[in-house]
Amino acid sequence: MEVLTVESLDQEGRGVARRDGKTVFIEGALPGERVTCSPYRKKPSYEVATLEKVIKPASQRVTPRCRHFGICGGCSLQHLDPRAQVAVKQRVLEDSLWHIGRVRPEQILPAIHGPAWGYRHRARLAVRYVPKKGGALVGFHEKRSSYVADMDSCEVLPERYSSLLRPLRELVNALSIRSRLPQIEIAAGEGADVLVFRVLEPLLPPDVELLQRFAKHHVVGIYLQPGGPDTASPLSEAHAADLHYALPEFGLTMRFGPTDFTQVNHAVNRVLVRRALALLDPQPGERVADMFCGLGNFTLAIARRGAAVVGFEGSAELLRRAAANAGENGLSDAASFVEMDLYAPGGVNLATFGRFDRMLIDPPRDGAVELVKALPEDGPRRVVYVSCNPGTLARDAAVLTQARGYRLSAAGVVNMFPHTSHVESIAVFDR
Repeated sequence: MEVLTVESLDQEGRGVARRDGKTVFIEGALPGERVTCSPYRKKPSYEVATLEKVIKPASQRVTPRCRHFGICGGCSLQHLDPRAQVAVKQRVLEDSLWHIGRVRPEQILPAIHGPAWGYRHRARLAVRYVPKKGGALVGFHEKRSSYVADMDSCEVLPERYSSLLRPLRELVNALSIRSRLPQIEIAAGEGADVLVFRVLEPLLPPDVELLQRFAKHHVVGIYLQPGGPDTASPLSEAHAADLHYALPEFGLTMRFGPTDFTQVNHAVNRVLVRRALALLDPQPGERVADMFCGLGNFTLAIARRGAAVVGFEGSAELLRRAAANAGENGLSDAASFVEMDLYAPGGVNLATFGRFDRMLIDPPRDGAVELVKALPEDGPRRVVYVSCNPGTLARDAAVLTQARGYRLSAAGVVNMFPHTSHVESIAVFDR
């Protein structure tokens, strides 16, 4: 059997080795290791393989904490020391910025860390009724598969949610629509927990009674979602939950709906908002734009610093939530909100809103290329860009630095998702 030496990790957390000019991606292998592997996908220029044996382990290799690691596709890096995970993500960020955007940051920001375990306060659990496996399965998908992993615990979920996996399986088994219930979403706030059941058929009265008993016993609110996210509603009035999280440094309480987008890691989000505001440095009397503002996670913190801020967002529902949050926090005079399609090619027109001194951008994975292309010559002198995809950040950085006259002053990673290959980051662009 052939022995390969692993050189690095790719953006999916796979070990990268070379053989006769061909790249071999090895799942579960770490840099510096000598391993044997079995290819399961062969292409002319590369192969993808599973790890067979570690002959010489890396010093950063650790024993995965979760007994489902390797089967469940939720985590890919539990075998790597958490501090080394952050270093790998920083390297991925820098490599992406250079190889895609041809730009290097003038300063590397200290990485933002948080809890390594039990951090995930939002999760979408897949559900599948499989009689041959004893009934319902509730959890994340298996690696490289649409199958649901057979799991009864999860180390990245807080214990109170991890302990619900087995009871949820028993509940689904007892429902009449057990084969028409594809997912259960966890939405956790501070002091309230909600489970959103995606239901493809109406519940029967006995189903409602089962859900009521489950909710009472486990102290959770239950919502039913028959269609898109906006269709989610409480099982009964008693299940309507006050979901919120706090940003204590800014004296903010942020309310959200169970299917609204919020950061999954509350502890890291608090540090991220603090870092973003320190880098943006909004001053009283300045005008600031918060692009892809969502429910106001950054917008209201900017307003609390005394600047006049306009939040732009494509979702009318999130904008309603943002405006309500502004009112509840006494910031309606400082924060206003505009519904705008920030992905429309050539359709991002900021000129009608006047000049902004600073701008924060926090887009989804697709990035913000149409927005950065549309920035005027007298655009904001500082842009802070919060990214969940180093590839699209690098692409947008190329536009900002090569076509819009900015320089990349600083960049660093945010370890929002420990034990996964997901790279969140923050970057600063100055004129």
